[in-house]
Amino acid sequence: MYFAYSGKVKITCGYNKNMAKIETAVFGAGCFWHVEKTFGEVKGVVETTVGYAGGATPNPTYEMVCSHSTGHSEVVSVEFDPAVISFKKLLEVFWKCHDATQVNCQGPDVGDNYRSAIFYTSEAQRKAAEISKKEQEKKLGKKVATQINKLEKFWKAEAYHQKYLQRTGRKVC
Repeated sequence: MYFAYSGKVKITCGYNKNMAKIETAVFGAGCFWHVEKTFGEVKGVVETTVGYAGGATPNPTYEMVCSHSTGHSEVVSVEFDPAVISFKKLLEVFWKCHDATQVNCQGPDVGDNYRSAIFYTSEAQRKAAEISKKEQEKKLGKKVATQINKLEKFWKAEAYHQKYLQRTGRKVC
């Protein structure tokens, strides 16, 4: 697998062992530990990585993001095989794993770093996310707070956050 950069946008191009093209989707849905575990259990997801996106501060740390001064959101980068699972199906997982009507919080976690967000990596993802958001609002009968933005930069979180729930055996954040 190789990585290329186009401006500030990281473009993942690569193939898994079965020579299937791998795509990347990035979601923010509250505490990234829970979101990573949820997506990591989905068939067709080949890798998850927690990190930060959506802000202006370069090289953010967890402490910086929690200070609410960076503009970043806790997110999960989801590498997936579109031959096994579609981006549309990943959106269904996204809507089910959090309350997208809450603004800047999920459960007891409060702050802009816990906002509901989809960071698209292609025009096709942007269109699918916007359609899916409208469908979700219709289904719920109320406004969805989820932000849909182009992924400008994904910053990988510290090593101790990666696969946290799996490593610690905890069930929730």
